[in-house]
Formats: sequence, structure tokens, C-alpha cells
Amino acid sequence: MDLLGEIRFSRRLLGMFAIGLSGLMLWFPEFFSIFLPGWILNIAAIVHSDEALLASGFIFTVHFFNTHFRPSKFPIDTVIFTGRLPKYELVEERPEQYKRMMAEKTLETYRDKYPSVAADLFSQIVGFAMLAIGLFCVFLIAWEFLV
Repeated sequence: MDLLGEIRFSRRLLGMFAIGLSGLMLWFPEFFSIFLPGWILNIAAIVHSDEALLASGFIFTVHFFNTHFRPSKFPIDTVIFTGRLPKYELVEERPEQYKRMMAEKTLETYRDKYPSVAADLFSQIVGFAMLAIGLFCVFLIAWEFLV
């Protein structure tokens, strides 16, 4: 593992311990108050909320760019709602699975009619609504850090 990989791993590991330990302290304050002063619980609340905000913001941002800003998927990938993946996407994105399905001759069993226009329109509307909510949440996260 290179140095940058080790730094990323240690950051995730420290974040996991920070949110885990602070969460336990907030979950069982009576137990931790036996041997820790009360102000540590206030710090645990701050650490827990900031680490949760940072983790959810990172996860959403990585998901957002990998899912919505890829040129082949921009602006939205409706496979999550329709359950259908066009053959050209299967060949391009999952070549090993496509080869295995061709070798096993199971590709035709998965062939199905593409969803109706109404189902496609519904999935577009729901997808864009969720995308707007997600962008609003990113805005709120950024606002929280700025204010």
C-alpha cells in the first residue's frame, strides 16, 4: 500500500473509532460519567455529529459523482427504478458477467420488454426529485460548515 493509501485507510479507521466511541458515550452516558467528567460528553456530541456529517457528505458526494456525472449516465440512471439494463450497457460495464451469461446461455432468459413510457417517465420524475433532494442536502451540509 502506498503512502496516500495508508493515509486514507488511517483516516477512515480514525473516523470509525471516533464516531463509534463517541456514539457509545452518548448511548450510555451514565456508565461513561462514572470515570469521565461531564464535559467529555459534550465533546463527544460535537465529535459524533461532525463526523456523521462529514461521513454522509463524503458518501453522498462520491456516489453523486460516480453515478450522475459519468458521461454515460448523465443526468440520471433509471435502472434502479425500472430494473432493466440495456444490452450495450451490460456489455460495456459488466463484460465478465456478459461473457459468463453467453457461455451459460442464460442471456435470453433475462431478456425482457423495456418498461412502458409511463414507467420510464415515472422513474425519471422520481429520480430527478431524489437528485434535487440530494443536492439540497449537500447545500445544507455546506451551509452548516460555513455558518
